[in-house]
Amino acid sequence: MGDIIKNLFNIKYPIVQGGMVWVSGWKLASAVSNAGGLGLIGAGSMYPDVLREHIQKCKKATDNPFGVNVPMLYPQVDELMDIIVEEDVKIVFTSAGNPKTWTSFLKEKGITVVHVVSSVKFALKAEVAGVDAIVCEGFEAGGHNGREETTTFTLIPMVKESVAIPVIAAGGIGNGRGMLAAMVLGADGVQIGSRFAASKESSAHENFKQKIIDVKDGDTHLTLKELAPVRLIKNKFYQEIQELYKNNPTKEELTGLLGRARAKKGIFEGDLDNGELEIGQIAGIINEISSSKDILEEIISDFESAKSLLR
Repeated sequence: MGDIIKNLFNIKYPIVQGGMVWVSGWKLASAVSNAGGLGLIGAGSMYPDVLREHIQKCKKATDNPFGVNVPMLYPQVDELMDIIVEEDVKIVFTSAGNPKTWTSFLKEKGITVVHVVSSVKFALKAEVAGVDAIVCEGFEAGGHNGREETTTFTLIPMVKESVAIPVIAAGGIGNGRGMLAAMVLGADGVQIGSRFAASKESSAHENFKQKIIDVKDGDTHLTLKELAPVRLIKNKFYQEIQELYKNNPTKEELTGLLGRARAKKGIFEGDLDNGELEIGQIAGIINEISSSKDILEEIISDFESAKSLLR
């Protein structure tokens, strides 16, 4: 299973590490790639010169394929794309925008392009735009999310019936059993974010990593749908959002509360009260901070054990 994705990226396992803001730097991406998955650098929280530095360091740290995740709402996205081309990055995952905008540009440079979608409608648009594969991300995922609130295990079979390109499942997958379930439903591979956010190589603050370990079921919620839906841990900042909602806030009032750099404050700087703590529902099964290599090996072992029970 997973040969399509393994061949597409030239990797050992059909597992992609999510390109998460303030988490997915060169250390995490290279560690995952060295362990046989596809590591992604999360460009969404990087200035252009910082992205260049992370790409160069990642190249030195691994000889295996890695990629860059680029949210297309990024204000200097054209600068990021130029750097990706200049640094000869071979794989780009795009998200939060129209796949038509950059797919042709990247494909003309010989770059493999994958787009993140949250519905059948956008999966079809991505296929028409010419992407090589899609990531179908369900409602369970951490960080910014689709408005449709379709769960991963509902979304995968619907998308698989509708497109001919490879499908990578994301959202709510944190172990080998989840990976197998997604692939039985039609996914060709999986993208895992939250589990790697709590890895030793993650650039997240240790306070945030420990918070992930402490999260149980029901401790996260998808909110701020009027701006850009985001799944957050229920902390002091989250409670302030809920208080504001009691008064039917305008978008401007929500934006004012959100302010600037809330995700950096929480994830990167470790302010667990006032920061925006983005994580997926699957955090409820994450119980320790491990190396990326150990995480990958555990997922594959769990996957093979679960698969053997189906025979």
